[in-house]
Amino acid sequence: MSIREYAGCRPCVLFCFLWVAFGCFTQDVSSQSPSAALDAKPARKKAGVNTQFYVDPGWSSERFPDHAMCYRTAADLAEIYAKASRDKGTAVVSYEKPVDGSLRIVGTGHSFMMPGYSTLPIITSSAGLRQPAPVLHVGGGVTGSSRYKWEQENGIFSFDQKPVPKLLSSIAGGKWDAMMWGPFFHDRKEYYSCWIDFCRKHDQDMKFYLSDAWPQLDQLNPIPTTEDELTDAVVARMHAEKREAYGPIIRELNDMYGDCVFVLPTSRAMVLAVEYYHRGELPGVEGIHKAVGGHERSLWRDRLGHLGHGMESLEGYVFYATLYGRSPELIERDVPFPQKGDYPSTNLDRVFRKIAWQAAISDPMSGIVDKNKNGIADARERD
Repeated sequence: MSIREYAGCRPCVLFCFLWVAFGCFTQDVSSQSPSAALDAKPARKKAGVNTQFYVDPGWSSERFPDHAMCYRTAADLAEIYAKASRDKGTAVVSYEKPVDGSLRIVGTGHSFMMPGYSTLPIITSSAGLRQPAPVLHVGGGVTGSSRYKWEQENGIFSFDQKPVPKLLSSIAGGKWDAMMWGPFFHDRKEYYSCWIDFCRKHDQDMKFYLSDAWPQLDQLNPIPTTEDELTDAVVARMHAEKREAYGPIIRELNDMYGDCVFVLPTSRAMVLAVEYYHRGELPGVEGIHKAVGGHERSLWRDRLGHLGHGMESLEGYVFYATLYGRSPELIERDVPFPQKGDYPSTNLDRVFRKIAWQAAISDPMSGIVDKNKNGIADARERD
């Protein structure tokens, strides 16, 4: 191995959201234990984002350690995970192939992925799909990165001999349609190719999706003091810098495996959201960045870059548009997201649906092409 109808039932949908929000849909938010501590503690930028983390030199080897779980059988993985999970969940999650076009999804990720992960089931339900509950292994910050989760699942490097093969067990023991990842600073293609290799080893005919996150304040020096500095051009430039980091990874992976890796264009969606805001087309939104302008109803809420309150559904719509190749605008009913008061409003929700599809069809790395502009990806119409 090289390194590398419940759709119309509002109560049921609300239950689905709570199920997601509290982690009962087979997700595992992992905290970093002392035994998994990084070998080096990097300096943190004052009031900013920690972007430097120790990476074990084993990632540069031709082969992972022999005791890595990726070399074990499906039966071994199920047994090992059952013990590691202390009976908290099923050792192998498996679903029959859905007959309505729903996707069976596994994924890793951090807090930037959680708005989309938590709202996607509500969106798919409202679209009339019975999507099986995604199987996720997530964590905060670096602990949700694809590299960290591979080490943790395999019991190697920072997790030597302490494997938690949650996703590996289900990938080896079931059938899946898609895997999703959240990006992290200084990612390398090896952090993703290992997952693809494992999936293909177990005869999974899957597509893979890497979110490109979105612009962050710490890309700017100095940090803006007013939102007037966050122009369309500035935010677009920040997006381009992000794409320079993640674009080559996706291209290299596609060169290695064929065109099976796509971007979840969350960054492009946020660039569009800024443009819409400046044109006065985001009803109810009061500012771009709470950390700069101080408005509660802003696109972003903190310097780290988390989405502002009410923005969660935009990421969910981007996930839906890219995974299913359908415009969220085609969903006829209201999507019952939990909300406080009248925000986000129905009108704002409709704008989010439009932005999500616009982001998907305007990003050449999303794999979504809609030449006849009917809101359905051309490739999906041929399926």
